[in-house]
Amino acid sequence: QVQLVESGGGLVQPGGSLGLSCAAPRSIFSVYAMGWYRQAPGKQRELVAVFTSGGNINYADSVKGRFTISRDNAKNTVYLQMNSLKSEDTAVYYCNARRITFGTLNNYWGQGTQVTVSS
Repeated sequence: QVQLVESGGGLVQPGGSLGLSCAAPRSIFSVYAMGWYRQAPGKQRELVAVFTSGGNINYADSVKGRFTISRDNAKNTVYLQMNSLKSEDTAVYYCNARRITFGTLNNYWGQGTQVTVSS
């Protein structure tokens, strides 16, 4: 069973910053597209930031200019730095690893970490 181990998250005031990290097995990290999603109460899970299989980075429009996704290949870890946080960023954030092989989607999720933006 693939484990994506997340850390970070917590409570932060509006305008503050927070960082998340996600460690993956090397066999996954080296070939899967890694990224972050989030799910707010009563809403569907949505993409936040991902590395595509082609090596590009995609951000949700709502986080562009505020969030930065990065990776450390030596540590098999992907990060999400979140700045200028807003109350609407409050959600459970999930690390994701996905790969399509011969038309089959292989999709793994972390356990989720709560981010709460509130004064």
